[in-house]
Amino acid sequence: MKILVTGGAGFIGSHIVDDLVENGHNVTIMDNLEEQVHFGKKPNYLNKDAFFLRGDVRKKSDWLKALKGNEVIIHLAAAVGISQSMYKPTYYLNTNSIGTSNLYEILLENEEIRKGIQKIIIPSSKTIYGEGTYKCDKCGIIFPDVREKKQLEKAEWKIKCPHCSNNTKSIGTRENKSINALSIYALSKYNTENIALNYGSALKIPTFVFRGFSIYGPRQSLSNPYSGVCSIFLNRLKCGKQPLIFEDGKQLRDYVFIEDVKNFISKITDSDTTGVYNLGSGNPVSVLEIAKTLKEITDSDIEPKVTGEYRVGDNRHDFADMTKAQKDLNFRAKWDIKKGLEKLSEWGDTQKTKESFDKSEKIRKKYFGVKR
Repeated sequence: MKILVTGGAGFIGSHIVDDLVENGHNVTIMDNLEEQVHFGKKPNYLNKDAFFLRGDVRKKSDWLKALKGNEVIIHLAAAVGISQSMYKPTYYLNTNSIGTSNLYEILLENEEIRKGIQKIIIPSSKTIYGEGTYKCDKCGIIFPDVREKKQLEKAEWKIKCPHCSNNTKSIGTRENKSINALSIYALSKYNTENIALNYGSALKIPTFVFRGFSIYGPRQSLSNPYSGVCSIFLNRLKCGKQPLIFEDGKQLRDYVFIEDVKNFISKITDSDTTGVYNLGSGNPVSVLEIAKTLKEITDSDIEPKVTGEYRVGDNRHDFADMTKAQKDLNFRAKWDIKKGLEKLSEWGDTQKTKESFDKSEKIRKKYFGVKR
């Protein structure tokens, strides 16, 4: 098939492109080589058997060039990062929400292009769920709201049952959980998936949306302070600085390795499946455990620092319930966290280090400097 991958020079996109090329597809990459990630240059790992088009999803003219002749669209181009989105809302909404709207305006205006599209694959984000899913022994399954400021200021991190105030246990979140976008990034990703699903139905274009949890692995930018906790912690260690951990470090997240992501995308590209699916490992891991594992892997003597601070918009726990993907796609993540982090660390050894997290934190605190 002829497949367009937007954001195809990025961490996730480049791996998907490699897999598509290997499986015999004709691939076009559209990427703007974002300065924050690529410094305006093509990465040396970019697949030479894919056609590269430098373009920006915020420009309809670039979309028009990229779409011609393609049958499948994998729209990965996006601005990522929760904290940065809170002080750059226009950039995030323009890139993610308007960038996706531009795609569908092109399809509405160009019947010939629209008729050639067989499938559209769109990434959303687990951040749209807000707080995760919990179980109370007395009240059953609950979906708590965001923790209140007065609770966080007392360093009371745990989620209590809103009905009986008992302690709760975090469990996997399913796709039917109600949405609670706590950041501009989350809002922009929810916009993206809704735009895709609405037009997919209206234009009769098969559409698949996946809500990615914390994806990590080789090619993840170490210099981008918004790329994800695994690469941020690794870069801090490589720069001789402590990984900084918010709250008490016991928050649970779902980390899914890029090789599992490739397998997932391959399954949905070659199937007729449509709808909304989680993409995670289904295995919760604490943020502190990530930091300690990377310290062990890198043989570092630098201990992570648990700051006791909290950030506006952070939830306590979240991880994926992968039942739907297991049943419909026969998908199960295979990589365990230590093996995946070892591969990330090996990649990190080939990269130059540049500390950027401290600067990003300074900017965040300028606007949302909260501490207990």
